[in-house]
Amino acid sequence: MSLVTLLPFIVLIGAMFLMTRSAKKKQQQAADMRNQMQPGSGVRTIGGMYGTVKEVSDDTVLVDAGPGVELLFAKNAIGAVLSDDEYNRIVHGIEHDLKSDVVPDDASSLTETDEPNAAAASDEKAVDLGKKDENDEAEEPSDASVAADAKSDDEPKKTDGGDSDAK
Repeated sequence: MSLVTLLPFIVLIGAMFLMTRSAKKKQQQAADMRNQMQPGSGVRTIGGMYGTVKEVSDDTVLVDAGPGVELLFAKNAIGAVLSDDEYNRIVHGIEHDLKSDVVPDDASSLTETDEPNAAAASDEKAVDLGKKDENDEAEEPSDASVAADAKSDDEPKKTDGGDSDAK
């Protein structure tokens, strides 16, 4: 056999080795994280439930999920051990790192001007951006003709088309 025929197999075996190595590394990190759990630390389960660790045993963890609610989870069901700041921010909404620059909830404070009514102060005539024909600009319809046109539009129009079989 030549080296050219063996090369794809060597590459495949190398890729499988690298993938299993990274997966084992992730599993080891998760196991270390779960072993660092101690009573009082905040956790998030793989199902997305947040709670505080009450007891830790070899294979299980007793989690306090609220007043009077204690849940027993397998250690493998713990997705993340959270720091105290992160747990308080997510669960209780407490921010320890409050920034001095607070962005307003609405944009009205960003668009305010010093003048009370800048638009009313201008003496310019409003520009009509509607499209008009040159004939329309030359002669403006009177109110009476506009009302007559509107009345004729309201009336149903009769057409002579269609079936005239009924006699």
